Amino acid sequence: MLNRRQFLHSTAAAPALSSSAGAPPNIILVMTDQHRAGLTRASGFPLDTMPTLDRMAAGGAAFHRAYTTSPLCVPARTSLLTGRGPHAHRVRQNSAPKAAVFDKDLFQTCRSLGYRTALCGKNHSYLTPASVDFWRAYGHLDGFIPPGASPQSKDFTAWMQHENFRTGATPTPFPAELQFPHRIVSDSIEFISQSPSQPFALWVSFPEPHNPYQVPKPYFDLFPPDQVPPRAVGPEALANKGFKWQWLRQLELSTYPDYDAHWRRTRSNYLGLLRLIDDQLARLLQHLDSTGLRDNTILVFMSDHGDYFCEYGLERKGAELPELLTRIPMAWTGPSIRPLRNTSDFVSIADIFPTLCEAIGAPIPAGAQGRSLWPMLTGQPYPAAEFESIYSEVGFGGMHYTSSDPIPATWGRTGKPGVIPGYDELNPVTQSGNLKMVRLGDWKLTFDMLGNAQLYHLASDPYELKNLYNQPQAAEIQPRLLATLLQWTIRTQDDLPTAAYQSKRPAHNWYAPHRNPPPGTA
Repeated sequence: MLNRRQFLHSTAAAPALSSSAGAPPNIILVMTDQHRAGLTRASGFPLDTMPTLDRMAAGGAAFHRAYTTSPLCVPARTSLLTGRGPHAHRVRQNSAPKAAVFDKDLFQTCRSLGYRTALCGKNHSYLTPASVDFWRAYGHLDGFIPPGASPQSKDFTAWMQHENFRTGATPTPFPAELQFPHRIVSDSIEFISQSPSQPFALWVSFPEPHNPYQVPKPYFDLFPPDQVPPRAVGPEALANKGFKWQWLRQLELSTYPDYDAHWRRTRSNYLGLLRLIDDQLARLLQHLDSTGLRDNTILVFMSDHGDYFCEYGLERKGAELPELLTRIPMAWTGPSIRPLRNTSDFVSIADIFPTLCEAIGAPIPAGAQGRSLWPMLTGQPYPAAEFESIYSEVGFGGMHYTSSDPIPATWGRTGKPGVIPGYDELNPVTQSGNLKMVRLGDWKLTFDMLGNAQLYHLASDPYELKNLYNQPQAAEIQPRLLATLLQWTIRTQDDLPTAAYQSKRPAHNWYAPHRNPPPGTA
């Protein structure tokens, strides 16, 4: 382990953040899976689903316009760990984590500076047990069971595997202590307690609120189905959304024919899972408080991507790049981080790694494309132009499947004897082709490999039903959106591997000229 003098010398490229005692800051990444942004009271939702997260965000920094690089688990998580976009790190589907290309990732950077490292929770990335010092892995249907655990742990696993990703119609017949969020926080506390004097980097990765949408009492009916907000748009909206959306809807209905009768139950369970997660976040924060570690711990809360949350008559994710899937919650707290409720700047999951590099005094590795938010988080000047737009992407490549193609009936279907039928929403149909997105102000443009474009004014059309591409009302903004998307595509072109000649790297990975933000900018 590096002592303090060695640590500070090793990070001379940038000033290391430290507490009043001079210790390097700890890092905790708290990630949820398939968590739609905007579902807490502080973010405008009518129900108080995550009071702990709201309090944490109020005392730190919260970003209203945070986005994933891709609304799939493995591509997004690879971007979190490497600071690179999917077409650079080359992981564009969940089945390809080993394809990841990068120079140095978050855990390698932290380990090189003497940090202990851990994963507690869902991995779904290229990481292996050798990547960290402490490994407690979970999936959606099973997870780490310690020696000597009660037989109920195995019973819970068997029950989850039988449920096979569906919505539970009744309370889960196991206590909250057996749910993965509780067990993951217990594992995290065990890791933190092993050597609290050494700096640590910990990934607390909850598999929830991703389906199966199941929840035990007291969370079941904490937000009763008859009290959840109604859908803003139902299945009728799919007439404007194209073949992939419509095919996904038929896949859902053919698997769960009674889906439409129970979408309120799905929403109720989903919101109950949010409160279950929030209670475990509170438990983690209480441990940090009781051990005196919170004042010197940077904690980042985010999700890998969103969820349809039953809008459009859909659940989970799958088709294209709607706001419901691409926008994510993001909040920061920790030493030197000032209260900030940012509603204007666009930030990305890929920005987290470069930000943490700057916070601990490590150089941003070659090939990392995200931008450091550290000056923004600490109240320093930053160029508003750098954060006026953001991009995301999706697609396995090739050509789009259409209604005229002979599509195998088994695509998207999953299931084993003795389990409830299921389906795979990330199938070759919904993920066919390539699609990129750019956000700029209240506008959004998507563009595919065939030149098909969609342009939406989100302030007046939040569910993206009226395509304004090549329409008179978008004539002024359309060229700027196209140019901005092209700029992002060029900017995120991979510059690895490095060889004899070194590229000029901008400070903080900012490309825009440095200037103070205009008055009134959050």
